[in-house]
Amino acid sequence: MIDTMEGNAEHKEAMAKMDMEHDDPNSIRLDEGGSGEVIWTFANAGSFEFACLIPGHYESGMHGPITVAETSTEASAETPAVEAPAVYSTGKVKKVDPKGKKVTIIHGPLENLDMPSMTMVFKADEALIAKMKEGQNIEFVADRVKGKLTVVAMK
Repeated sequence: MIDTMEGNAEHKEAMAKMDMEHDDPNSIRLDEGGSGEVIWTFANAGSFEFACLIPGHYESGMHGPITVAETSTEASAETPAVEAPAVYSTGKVKKVDPKGKKVTIIHGPLENLDMPSMTMVFKADEALIAKMKEGQNIEFVADRVKGKLTVVAMK
């Protein structure tokens, strides 16, 4: 799991009470001996932590710090940001969760987020979710909204 230290501490307490399995882009659950990766682009600077929150794992040393520095490429008041045209990616809807406002998409590269092809869970508003069906091929724009990967437009 990637989160703030405080967020991981809260989540660790919840996981101690029950066996949870997550389907979020900032986490991965592996079987014993398995391998995998989480690719995450941070939306803001700060101190974060990667951690295994399965009971006993954190205490065994399965955690570490992540420090994200400010970037100097952000627009200043003298240099207003120029909005780039939306970059659509292609994908196939694997799962739609209207109640959770989530959609799982098997997608090609997300160029605007510098992410390779993979299967990910995205947030989406009710209007976009209503247009999505399992098995549907789509063109969509994904972006970070409040730190969550979100489908913000769809053709």
